Formats: sequence, C-alpha cells, structure tokens
Amino acid sequence: MAFVFRTLLIIKNYVMKKQLLPILFLLLTSQLLSAQVIGKMFPDMEAETVEDKKINLPTDTKGKYTLLGLAYSKKSEDELNSWFNPVYNKFIRKATGLLAGMGYDVNVYFVPMFTGVNAAATGTAKKKAVKNVDPQLLPYILFYRGELKTYKEALDFEKKDVPYFFVLDKEGKIVYATSGRFTPDKLDDIEDSMED
Repeated sequence: MAFVFRTLLIIKNYVMKKQLLPILFLLLTSQLLSAQVIGKMFPDMEAETVEDKKINLPTDTKGKYTLLGLAYSKKSEDELNSWFNPVYNKFIRKATGLLAGMGYDVNVYFVPMFTGVNAAATGTAKKKAVKNVDPQLLPYILFYRGELKTYKEALDFEKKDVPYFFVLDKEGKIVYATSGRFTPDKLDDIEDSMED
C-alpha cells in the first residue's frame, strides 16, 4: 500500500510540475521582456488612422501616459483584439453620473503592423476595420506600414504570434511592457504603471 501511495504522489508531483512549467515559462519571458525595455525611449514610428491621418509615436503622445498594443501577424492580431473592450472600458470610455470626471487621461492605440510583402495589405485592412470594428474604437487603431527590424531590436519582440504592450510615460519612455492575450492582472499592472 505504501508503494502505491508513493507512486501516486510521484505522479501527482510530476503532473503538477508539467502544468506549472508552461506557466512559469510565460511569467519569466514576460518579466524578461519588461526588464530589457523598461527605461528605453519608444522608437519613432509613423502610423496612420483609418482616415489616413498620420500620428508620430511617441512625439504626438507626449504630455500624457500612452498605452500601445503592437501586433505583426494575423494570430497576434486576434490576441490583440482580446484587449479592445477591457482597455476601452478602463481607459477610454467616459464615466457618467457620480463618476463623471474620474476617468483616465491617457493615449491608447492598438497598432497592427504591416511589414514586408504584407505592407501592401494596409489599405484593405483599413477598409475591413471601418466595416467590422465598433466606430467608437476606430480612433484608437493605428496602422503601421514599413520595416520591422528597428522595432524588433529596440522593443525585443521576437514571437510574432503574440501582441506586445508598452506603457510610455509623458516623455515617451517605456515604463511597463507585457505581451500576449488579455488578462485582468495585466490590465491591473498597466493601470499601476500609470500612477505618478
């Protein structure tokens, strides 16, 4: 009986470790991303709204905290979309009633990046966004068309299948970074990083 109990305990510990390893890996890679870019200036990026208005990041966002979500593949765009409603509700939607005036005064932009041969699809993506995205969200979507190397090196994002998020301070310096699908904990960390 003791042998069976020990065997079950070993199997249980093995299963627990197997389940924890992916979680620990994700936590560590997220922390490494943060550590490598925190304190750096966000590299200059020219992007466009659906109406073709040019926005220069971080120049045009200085003076306020800024949350940027970047994605450079179809799969990462899908995960980027998981952030739309929670970020909108937390940082963009105006409070009413007793809470009026208690919202955040931050810049928020989701930036699908079209690079290489995909750069030609930017116009099509803008048209799709106009048809499929809630009109209240459209002003917060920017489209980047150009090379990727500068951003991959400066922002240390190598995994193309996940979106990357950066909080910039009022001068354009990165104060927080994370990646992947939306979670409430990540949103809490973003909110905490915007406190003066």
